[in-house]
Amino acid sequence: MTLFDSDRIGKIFIRSTNWIGDAVMTTPALAAVRAAFPAAEVVVAANPVVAELLRHHPACDRLLRYDKKGVHGGLGGLLRFCRELRRERFDLAILFQNAIEAAIMTTLARIPRRAGYTTDGRALLLTHRVWGWRRARRLHHTQYYLTMLAGLGITGGSGRLHLCCTAEERAWAGQRLGDGFWVAVNPGATYGSAKRWPPERFAAAADLIAAEFSARILILGGPNEAAIGREVAAGMHTQPLNLAGRTSVRELMALLSQCRLLVTNDSGPMHVAAAFDVPIVAIFGSTDHTTTSPLSPSCRIVRQPTACAPCLKTECPTDHRCMTAVTVSQVVEAARSLLKGQP
Repeated sequence: MTLFDSDRIGKIFIRSTNWIGDAVMTTPALAAVRAAFPAAEVVVAANPVVAELLRHHPACDRLLRYDKKGVHGGLGGLLRFCRELRRERFDLAILFQNAIEAAIMTTLARIPRRAGYTTDGRALLLTHRVWGWRRARRLHHTQYYLTMLAGLGITGGSGRLHLCCTAEERAWAGQRLGDGFWVAVNPGATYGSAKRWPPERFAAAADLIAAEFSARILILGGPNEAAIGREVAAGMHTQPLNLAGRTSVRELMALLSQCRLLVTNDSGPMHVAAAFDVPIVAIFGSTDHTTTSPLSPSCRIVRQPTACAPCLKTECPTDHRCMTAVTVSQVVEAARSLLKGQP
């Protein structure tokens, strides 16, 4: 039983998180909301990138783009969006985003039931408060969101990550890649350089994997990671297909879904691969692998413990030892353990 009378909840507003990786890790929670309110319309508000990620998701009936860098920028843009929400006449708001802005938004939109963690000083704006968020932050992020829902009496779903590509998107990816045993490499990480393994080591590892498994290498990355992709490609003896910075979110999803392995930093594409059950070699340094590792049984975490990690900083203030301590041979061995036996 939830804390809400499901017969009175016909329309649910969910404020999504802003990062791709975090949004993927909310998909088990999305499924739990869908399971608890099977007859309700579930509407998710997200920035343009996350909205693309969640398009076609079965737990989401409709998406609202909240574009703070465009039409919803500034106070005027926020108020305009709140007026749009007010006209929707939502019955319940569930806030996956931790910021006070989400609570202000749903309060101004006059959504009568507003539920979420009491983060960012927003407790007074919520009608249904979930405490204990500091303790919950020590959990894996997927459990962080599920724990919040459990505090509201909302349970259900499979607990698994889930994303969807259409048949047309998969067909496009198949045509773009053609035949071959494809291994993806993701050398970027949007949060900052502290999370990035050196590009020359990605290049060396990709060459060794390509040689041992007769694999073709696909380099992927976000819009601002084209330079990193070029650096990796330039350092390789094998000829890769470098699409870093040259795909949309939907195209990246479709391409990853066709790959046999992803070698990656802690990043959004890492979680996308996990949602498609693609085996993953994930290199961790400055971030906490216990809370943000891929939720996948086919994953190898490669890291070297150092006294200063995890620091959670965007830029390393010293010598980047947490990443430089990770060797090419360690990453290749992790890849080998996942690829052995694959046809």
